[in-house]
Amino acid sequence: MITLKARADFLGVSAGRKAALPGLLLQMRPCPQDVPGLHGKLFLRVGYTASRKVGIAVARNRAKRRLRAVARAVLPRLGKPFHDYVLVGRAETVRRPYVLLLDDLEKALKRVHGQRQTERTP
Repeated sequence: MITLKARADFLGVSAGRKAALPGLLLQMRPCPQDVPGLHGKLFLRVGYTASRKVGIAVARNRAKRRLRAVARAVLPRLGKPFHDYVLVGRAETVRRPYVLLLDDLEKALKRVHGQRQTERTP
């Protein structure tokens, strides 16, 4: 996984597909063809952000740390190569249990990639 850092990349991804869940907002788009140095390699790029709505700097940093941990656990399995992803922290990201954050990211990935979800019955 390659980390997005440029504002232009974040803005480009925000124009793509989105999925909002209680713990996070996921934005996705296919990676542009003109990315320097990555031609012919399998990769996916990911960025993390949290606005002031999440809280003070300590809360925003904690939200981004939690998003990075969730992305490391889920994106290698379910993320598609040659796609850009941005995980946006929400106020709930800081308080939400880790297992539910994992589940939120998995559901969000299925939504943005157009896969149907099957409902589990108890």
